[in-house]
Amino acid sequence: MTTTSAPASELLTRQISQRVSQSVFDGSRLRVVLLVDVYDGAQQQFLEAYEQLCNQVASVPGHVSDQLCQSIENPSQWLITSEWESAPPFLAWVNSEEHVRMVEPLHSCVRDTRSLRFHIVRETGGPAEAADAATRRLQASPRIGDGLIRHALTFTVKPGSEDTVAKILADYASPEPKVDDTTRLCRTSLFMHGNRVVRAIEVRGDLLAALRHVARQPEVRAVEEAINPYLEQDRDLDDPESARVFFTRAALPAVHHVTAEQDDPHAERHALYYPARPGQGMRLAELLAQQDEAAADDPASPVLRSTIFQRDDVVVRLIDVRGGLPAADPARALGLTDPARVAELTELPADGRLADLLERARMTPVTDRRSPEA
Repeated sequence: MTTTSAPASELLTRQISQRVSQSVFDGSRLRVVLLVDVYDGAQQQFLEAYEQLCNQVASVPGHVSDQLCQSIENPSQWLITSEWESAPPFLAWVNSEEHVRMVEPLHSCVRDTRSLRFHIVRETGGPAEAADAATRRLQASPRIGDGLIRHALTFTVKPGSEDTVAKILADYASPEPKVDDTTRLCRTSLFMHGNRVVRAIEVRGDLLAALRHVARQPEVRAVEEAINPYLEQDRDLDDPESARVFFTRAALPAVHHVTAEQDDPHAERHALYYPARPGQGMRLAELLAQQDEAAADDPASPVLRSTIFQRDDVVVRLIDVRGGLPAADPARALGLTDPARVAELTELPADGRLADLLERARMTPVTDRRSPEA
């Protein structure tokens, strides 16, 4: 299980840039809220599965406490809240194969779930009133976002099928961008690196509603069915359990987003794939986040926006580059300048030229689509 490379108390002493609209690396405590809809009559089965799960979770590093609550209005509605020392240990656990196995007993009694994650910004009452923010490990200030939620999916295809898969993924009609009155698909960017596919989306509104909306679109369903024979991990989209496990493993959460002060409507979007050494994915993502945060204050930086996605040892950095990637300074575009850290955290050759490392990390663009009103 991976952890951050600096203690939480040290992270909290850093000045939080107003240009960072999303980050899991500030060291503040995390509150996780899981909304659960249980099948009618399965409440006791769910309670027993939860008791088994919570005993296992108690031993996970970074876990502090949890509560199980049942609705006073609808006995099928349950709420699980948990507190964690910080976001990275929770993400390391929830994105692990260990977690996939732990929650398996819940599947037969749960109709639907929704997970929400929050950094703790303020708390009142008891000892909290006398403690300072560093002691309580609170998020120092609210983050100001741009109204977009960023998420990605990643999976691998069978070697030798890359060109076929790329053509399938490029040649389809875009789904209806309007989900409902409050949610809209804004942008979908798809890249490949070898046999790895990464699909990044930007949504305004409710991410879960948008994902479900996309999954129901016939043109998207046809594409998903067309690539099924080429996937390294088998799935059956007609089997809810098979589909759930596949997309659970494919989820690639955004862990950091920063926007520079300047903007350029002609900036090019690129994706970089960083092959992390085993167990070093979270530390690598944190290092890239620190570099991007510093670069956001540099008027000479070609990177105008950067989103870092990370799950286990898969680290992808989506960047909008002014003037194009070939013309950019390799060190600024790559976000890694120290050969020792490159050797420590990645499988990239530490003695390679930065321009060569950038080319090795560069993902091949497949499609980049924006909704007309985005």
